[in-house]
Amino acid sequence: MMEVHDYTFLFGIGLFFAFMDAYGIGANDVANSFATSVGSGSITLAQALIIACFCEFGGAFLLGAKTTETIKGGIVETALYKAQPEILMLTMVCALIGSSTWVLFATSRGWPVSTTHAIVGAVCGAGISAFGSAGIQWDGITKIVLSWVISPVAAGVVCALIFGATQLLVLKHENSFQRGLIAIPAYFGIALTVNVFYIIFKGAPDSDLKKEVGTAVGIAVGVGALVFLWCFIFLRPFLRRKIQDEENLRWFHLFYIPFVKPQGKVPEVVEEKSGKAVDLEAADAKADGSLVDLEKKERSFGQKFKGAITHGLTQEVNITHDEKTNSVHDHATKYDRDTERLFSAVQVITACFTSFAHGSNDVANAIGPLATIYYIWENANIDVKKAPVPVWILAFGGIAIDLGLMTYGYHVMRTLGNKMTYMSPTRGFSAEMGTSITILTCSKLGLPVSSTHCITGATSAIGLMSGGGFKSLNWRLLLGVFAGWVATLPAAGIVSGLMFAFVSRSPMLTS
Repeated sequence: MMEVHDYTFLFGIGLFFAFMDAYGIGANDVANSFATSVGSGSITLAQALIIACFCEFGGAFLLGAKTTETIKGGIVETALYKAQPEILMLTMVCALIGSSTWVLFATSRGWPVSTTHAIVGAVCGAGISAFGSAGIQWDGITKIVLSWVISPVAAGVVCALIFGATQLLVLKHENSFQRGLIAIPAYFGIALTVNVFYIIFKGAPDSDLKKEVGTAVGIAVGVGALVFLWCFIFLRPFLRRKIQDEENLRWFHLFYIPFVKPQGKVPEVVEEKSGKAVDLEAADAKADGSLVDLEKKERSFGQKFKGAITHGLTQEVNITHDEKTNSVHDHATKYDRDTERLFSAVQVITACFTSFAHGSNDVANAIGPLATIYYIWENANIDVKKAPVPVWILAFGGIAIDLGLMTYGYHVMRTLGNKMTYMSPTRGFSAEMGTSITILTCSKLGLPVSSTHCITGATSAIGLMSGGGFKSLNWRLLLGVFAGWVATLPAAGIVSGLMFAFVSRSPMLTS
């Protein structure tokens, strides 16, 4: 009979692989949430990391409780483990090993895969290895297979409607910049309305925030209207003066822009105090020589550690020189540069909403199994559904997710943000808004969706509508991504199942 704090080694192994799984979520799932924003140049990878820190956990806390409960005890038949709770601990440890191994491998290849499907497949694999087919609740597997079709198609349709409306009403007109100045406040208002509605209507479990549909609609529309007015009065003139008039405005001018006097144009030439223009080529050559000298010196441990942590932040995401990528980009229609710059502002907001939606749907994948392992270790029973997820586990997972995005996320960002199709701010905004609306709506309706599949479907829709038809989309890469989706469930399941069989059925050393 298991006692409290028995099998501490399993808890320790579970901690390590939960960290690796959360790291993989950051490098793959969170990365694909920001791929279109970084790929279009609207935000940098460092800015994406800052947004993820807040939005991912906001979505997980307010709207993400059901995912954690499903992973904790909604896939395997926990009643079968009642006599030996430690076997459920081992099942979850093996699931984390299988999920993290597959997700990190896929990320290294640049494949955007669903970490939800990876952990579900891994739990199933270990559960089947333990008790055969009777150890699994099979209803959930059917939903996952359906999501391979539902997720990309639903997001693609919503994204196509948004981008099509933007093309028709804004981009295809000679005065596209002026039309964009009107569209931006409207898009801000719509985006806030949708997200506020779901926060209030869906709500956090057992909180006073949850309201009936009529109240939720009223509050959401009111918030959206206020945001529209604020953007029309402040953001619209700020963007016009900043982009079209090229005034040297600072970010804080936004909040009182009607009272800001003309600031003059942004200086184009940097001069020395003597008044002579700086010779940039000579300066660059001198700097290159200095860098060579520095590289010859042995770097300290602190410098090496910093270099390892910031490696991912220095990688190119929005620029590649691949021949196939350039061919896909050449077939896409390019729109007015200033109009595209307008949509960079709204894309930052839609990036936040996509991250928020992702947090509500997927961020519990790594912390769910760890919460099960920790609960059994602390209580020596299988009543895991009764216990809330400890705060320290949320923080533990959050650190790993941020590190994954920071150091390894550029692989997947290159695929969805650049290589699959040409991505500009208007395209990225449409993809992100379509994705967030699809995830939140389908989640509320109980339809099975994957944020990874949604953003891929939205990106594909953008490619088909970019002016070159089928030639504006990298079909070879898309087929590879789809193959990765299909392989995720069995691959993670096989690894975890074999690991469980190896450990549970190995000879035991006795004295």
